[in-house]
Amino acid sequence: MPPRFAYWTIIVDGQATAFRAADQDELLPTFNRLKEKHPSAVMMWFQGGKLWRSRLEAQDAATAARRAEERKKRAAESPPRDRKWRPGGTHRDPRQKYKDAKKAKWTRFKQRVRQGVERKRRKPGEEE
Repeated sequence: MPPRFAYWTIIVDGQATAFRAADQDELLPTFNRLKEKHPSAVMMWFQGGKLWRSRLEAQDAATAARRAEERKKRAAESPPRDRKWRPGGTHRDPRQKYKDAKKAKWTRFKQRVRQGVERKRRKPGEEE
């Protein structure tokens, strides 16, 4: 039988015992008997070279480690995104030409308004 790398085990006085099982229910009778003589006995999950209080705690830690590793890998592979970044192939805003046209039109309008105000401020005898 190949060695198991994830299993429930019983710890007595901080020392591991030979009692191991894939299911917690298989160890409960043995654990209860040991608990009578050794109140410090605890049942823990062994996975990834560490002891955990539960199987879920070990899985959550493994998932968090995997996600952190993926984030590091992704950050190393791609340069950081600036404000202009867009999803898709060209990475440019499809509406940018309309925004630019509107801005240019607005700028021309402001110039015309300012020129009109300046003409009214001038004295009637002055010319451009």
